[in-house]
Amino acid sequence: MTARRRVKLDQRGLPVRKEDVRADDPDACQCAHLDREDWDGVESDWSDITFVKANTKAILGVPIGYDSVKAKLRAKAAKIGATVPEGAMQLNGSGRFLRPVLLEVEGAPAGSKDVVRPGGVAFTRIFEAPWGQLKKVARETSDDATKKYGRAPDKLWIWYLTCRICSRARNFETLIAAHYRHAP
Repeated sequence: MTARRRVKLDQRGLPVRKEDVRADDPDACQCAHLDREDWDGVESDWSDITFVKANTKAILGVPIGYDSVKAKLRAKAAKIGATVPEGAMQLNGSGRFLRPVLLEVEGAPAGSKDVVRPGGVAFTRIFEAPWGQLKKVARETSDDATKKYGRAPDKLWIWYLTCRICSRARNFETLIAAHYRHAP
């Protein structure tokens, strides 16, 4: 017979895992908080933005190993002498079994391996996208961008604005970027 053990619960009654609690502040997370006026339904110029790129595995489109790819991207940036700005975008591409992940950097030397300079423009929308809603809001963003620019976006990128600590409280807030390589 196994011994019973006590499991600490959070304010929602869910089990708290050790990796979910920061030693210095258990109620805080490092997630981005974006102002909807600056991001929702807005076109951004990506001609001067730079990212480092890595891939993460996915199971039927759901990324796994997300924390390890974040560390890998930061290490790549440091290795090439680039810096990660405060509030840097971390974008996820599509893929059922392998998904590209981009981390915004500054000062990356030209020609560096795994450096992406996408150029063009991005039309962004912010949604609350709880489980099962992501496909719907991505399609809605693509449709909005197609109406606005007269053609489908070249690529859709997703920025998960919440982590497993704050996702439920912020209702899985997500930014979808419809990217056009060349300004329409």
